[in-house]
Amino acid sequence: MKALILSADNFEDSELLVPYYRLKEADVEVTVASLKRGAITGKHGYEVTVDKTMDEVDPDDYAILLLPGGKAPAEVRRVPKALEIARSFFAGSKPVTAICHGPQILISADLLKGRRATCYKSVVDELKEAGARYEDREVVVDGNLVTSRQPSDLPAFMRETMKQLGL
Repeated sequence: MKALILSADNFEDSELLVPYYRLKEADVEVTVASLKRGAITGKHGYEVTVDKTMDEVDPDDYAILLLPGGKAPAEVRRVPKALEIARSFFAGSKPVTAICHGPQILISADLLKGRRATCYKSVVDELKEAGARYEDREVVVDGNLVTSRQPSDLPAFMRETMKQLGL
């Protein structure tokens, strides 16, 4: 089983690293894709090796898409290939999980209309304007979509993420 994480520099360190290591712990192969090869650096200084550029990603190769927050989603959402990847996961009814600012990518891909979701407080108005039904809860599950608000929600976020994979 393979998981795909889309991110860029200035990601929220815990929101990328906790899912990364939790999935690896469950023997899920994790690929980190970004705008360029090399490494990306989190807001708090952690570096993560980039396995592929977004252009090199074939969404059909992955069982789940994870979108960590921080400032990275503001950059990722401007990449047409990133939006195409997100749309592909939705079209295939595969799990998509997004935390904090991560839902901004789904907003730009026009995937949240009519969906129940949550996000970081500064993204709430944008989420509502995109047609999502906002819920202020630590985790919101709407079919294949799992969303959470902030790092303190990571235990609930990961519990539901792992359920999506049957783990």
